[in-house]
Amino acid sequence: MSDKKANSAVKKKKARSEYAANDYVVYPSHGVGKITAIEEQEISGFSLKLFVIDFPHEKMTLRVPITKAEATGMRPLASNKIMKQALDTLKGRARVKRTMWSRRAQEYEAKINSGDPVSIAEVVRDLHRNEDQPDQSYSERQIYEAAKERLIRELAAVEKIGHEDAQNRLNKLLAA
Repeated sequence: MSDKKANSAVKKKKARSEYAANDYVVYPSHGVGKITAIEEQEISGFSLKLFVIDFPHEKMTLRVPITKAEATGMRPLASNKIMKQALDTLKGRARVKRTMWSRRAQEYEAKINSGDPVSIAEVVRDLHRNEDQPDQSYSERQIYEAAKERLIRELAAVEKIGHEDAQNRLNKLLAA
């Protein structure tokens, strides 16, 4: 079975069963969050069960209807295998297309917002600059930092290590 098929099988399996309080999940446009509660609220006369997801790094709490969790792209944390694949991607050679920056920036943003760790690692790899390379533009730096931070948060959650340890590990891979 290919990695993409295996990953989607994991997503489907987890989507059918419910998440529980204290589970870490990835919400594509916000990254790693923790389900702090599952609550029922009445909205416009309808009773809805909601996941309450806390994103401490963004100082934000999100409420996602349980019935819409899969449609929003919410997923469990990546498996160790997928995270290893993402980290291996960082070791690869940067693949920068010769298209206009605005077009590449849109593609990079789409990869980041997909929530897929391998796609996010591709963005980090492609935008990473060594000390001897030319400086990045402001928007390149912003996208690079956003992708790197997203990857660090998921790596920390998957491997149950601190944010700083995950950041150091990522920096070592990028420096190699």
